[in-house]
Amino acid sequence: MELEKIIQISTRVSKEILKKLEYLEKKEKMDRSTLLRKLISIGLKEYSTELALNSYFKGEVTAWKAAELAGLSLYEFIDLLKARRIPAQYTLADLEEDLRNVKK
Repeated sequence: MELEKIIQISTRVSKEILKKLEYLEKKEKMDRSTLLRKLISIGLKEYSTELALNSYFKGEVTAWKAAELAGLSLYEFIDLLKARRIPAQYTLADLEEDLRNVKK
């Protein structure tokens, strides 16, 4: 199994953010790099999910595609729609796309 290549990135943060990071490092007993990777991963997941929900709500993508964008199964995405009380927007074109995806 090949290890994932790690790329170094850098950014600037405010003193307030730095204080919060330092607090979390101590609280979680975690080094800064590990904590930042964890926070980025959580943030990317949440941000991707919000973008997918918004795209679905606007009718830009099907539920199947939105679930894929959010990194969720279709059933998980439908449960999320119910929890957020977002109405279903299912058209004949959506059904056709879902059927094509099932055949893959």
